Amino acid sequence: MLSKLTKRYLSTSRTESLRLVTFESDGLARVGVQAKLGEICDISAIDPEIPTEMKQFLAGGSEMLTRARNAVNQAYSGSEDALISRNKYKLLAPLYNPEKILCVGMNYTDHCTEQNFPIPEEPIIFNKFPGTIIADEEDIIHDLETEELDFEVELVVVIGKPGKKIKRENAMEHVAGYTVAHDVSARDWQMRRNGGQWLLGKTFDTFCPLGPCIITPEDLSFEEAHNLPIRCYLNGEIVQDSNTRELIFKTDELIAWISRFCTLRTGDLILTGTGPGVGAFRKPPLWLKSGDVVVCEVEGIGAISNTIVR
Repeated sequence: MLSKLTKRYLSTSRTESLRLVTFESDGLARVGVQAKLGEICDISAIDPEIPTEMKQFLAGGSEMLTRARNAVNQAYSGSEDALISRNKYKLLAPLYNPEKILCVGMNYTDHCTEQNFPIPEEPIIFNKFPGTIIADEEDIIHDLETEELDFEVELVVVIGKPGKKIKRENAMEHVAGYTVAHDVSARDWQMRRNGGQWLLGKTFDTFCPLGPCIITPEDLSFEEAHNLPIRCYLNGEIVQDSNTRELIFKTDELIAWISRFCTLRTGDLILTGTGPGVGAFRKPPLWLKSGDVVVCEVEGIGAISNTIVR
């Protein structure tokens, strides 16, 4: 199923945009393009040279994007058998097997302001494990190990072209696209336990809902990507409301910084940070509980919805 917000984006988005997705139909998972009111174009059914796995597709760079656009055009000009209606597929996370999920802390000006936290002079980097990834409408497990489960909506950069020590002026050549993530956080483990290291509090199973699609830089320019409303809804109420223009370190700066230390590879994810309003800094704190529904939305890309299950 598709969330109502995702359906809204599909009904109002430019039909020529490539909304790259991973979907399951007839028991098989493959790469597709989501278009118009949610139907999927099964691009590899039209062009067998197109990989069925997202990392392999992204590794093909501009050639694969051209093939995908041609496949979509062919589907709408006669190859209608490759169009799958939305009640005949399951939308998966766009990508499940990144080598790295890299996250940026304290990267929104307004998020720093709400905590009286000084604006960082260098990006603050931590990580999640790939096993945290789940799809839109899958459940977030509230593990009994934590009593302080929190929400964070984030814009995600998806790496296409690998690189090390990438210059900032060349950084966008390495971006395959953008998607949305929910950086679920166990604040007790992040902030107080385990010696104050963030890793365990960020990497419980199911702590990285991802999706619903990947939007390419051809369809979402650098300027557009850094001027998008970004919101989190808890049980239908807005709890985070910011804009990606509040990012302290933008996409190009993050890629240049991170690649100083490690090679960025195709499919790596960079969660760029979250805005104000998270539960930990409310008075009293607002912790997620069983039955809560969290929707993370970045306008222009889409929204993901997940239910908390104890």
